[in-house]
Amino acid sequence: MSLPVSAFIICQDEAHVIENCVRSVSFCTEIVVVDSGSTDGTLEILERLQAEGLPLRVLREPWRGFGAQKQFALEQCTQPWCFSIDSDERVSPALGERFPQLLVDEGVNGWKITRYDYLNGYGYVPPSAHERYHNRLFRRGKGRFNTTDLVHEGIEIDGAVKKVAPGGLLHFSPIVLHDQMLKENKYSTLKAKMKTGRGKPPRPWKMLVSPPVFFLRWYLAHGLWRCGWPGFIHCAKGAIYSFLTEAKRYENVAMERIPPVEPTDVRGY
Repeated sequence: MSLPVSAFIICQDEAHVIENCVRSVSFCTEIVVVDSGSTDGTLEILERLQAEGLPLRVLREPWRGFGAQKQFALEQCTQPWCFSIDSDERVSPALGERFPQLLVDEGVNGWKITRYDYLNGYGYVPPSAHERYHNRLFRRGKGRFNTTDLVHEGIEIDGAVKKVAPGGLLHFSPIVLHDQMLKENKYSTLKAKMKTGRGKPPRPWKMLVSPPVFFLRWYLAHGLWRCGWPGFIHCAKGAIYSFLTEAKRYENVAMERIPPVEPTDVRGY
């Protein structure tokens, strides 16, 4: 039996992960996928899943930025409940079993859901080593994205929000470290630009404080120490991302103050 939920996904060139994502939300009455220009076979996979009878609606929309693209996808949803899921995520068995119960709780407008990362050389982290909780499931009309979010977009939900436990999302993103660091570099640039655009001045001391705090929070509080060296590497990647974000914010302002023009007076060197 399908549930009165619109799952919505944004994607581009996700042929290696999109099918399992879509199949994991096949219990939804509607699955909205917004593609921003795939050329790797993603659209062909979605067409095949449509032909199988999955309740897919596939739309093509030029890239607007993470927050704006997800808001566009949300606005296409028609069911009483809306569920945001990324193309490299899957609904875990435990979360799938909980879904019917979540929709009948009249005391809430939304649910926070955690995520279990896949670590190269380890597998999915154990349930005791999860991410923080994020707003993902909400009543239609009660949630929205900030369209100015260039990266790490979040959902604002009106009214009461509860946490889902047990169960969460399985984040299958087995990207090798080289490619992952390219991604962290790109995302840190977007986050630095976003903070600058919102008038937040750089705070150089965060280059010292944020990376170790980020590492220790994930390694100890979120339990990644349970995953051996793969867990250590995962936390270190996040700490590097944190450093790059703060360093780029500082550098952008410093280069405006002292433009990179080669000095003519170099006496004493």
